[in-house]
Amino acid sequence: MIHIITGSTLGGAEYVGDHLSDLLIEKGAQTTIHNQPNLAEIEAKGIWLIITSTHGAGDYPDNIQSFMNNIKDTPPRMSDVSFAVIAIGDSSYDTFCAAGKDARATFIDIGTQELCPPLEIDVINISIPEDAAEEWLNENINFFI
Repeated sequence: MIHIITGSTLGGAEYVGDHLSDLLIEKGAQTTIHNQPNLAEIEAKGIWLIITSTHGAGDYPDNIQSFMNNIKDTPPRMSDVSFAVIAIGDSSYDTFCAAGKDARATFIDIGTQELCPPLEIDVINISIPEDAAEEWLNENINFFI
């Protein structure tokens, strides 16, 4: 099972999550999308694909903030979880992709196995984040299927 966990303020991360879910299902994978992630509702098994934008001064979007706080405060047993991160940001800010970078560091810190290099999508240079995410997924599909 691939759990697609999104952190989104304006919906961009959700669009990317929906698109990647469709592509993964076409390849035979099972996915579940968590647009309002709750740590108690996500099984600590399989693959967790974190897709998050950065809000404000390098913060997580509201919908994923408590999820990440719970992971940091009381890390679950993650030995059966692998993860990957897609960070969406605007390079005109000094906090470019800060939420995604923090998510990656958090998951590494609690001992979760990283599947592949993270993707940072700069909305200044990439007008359709789904396209960049699809290219990244195609390059790393062996980790997911």
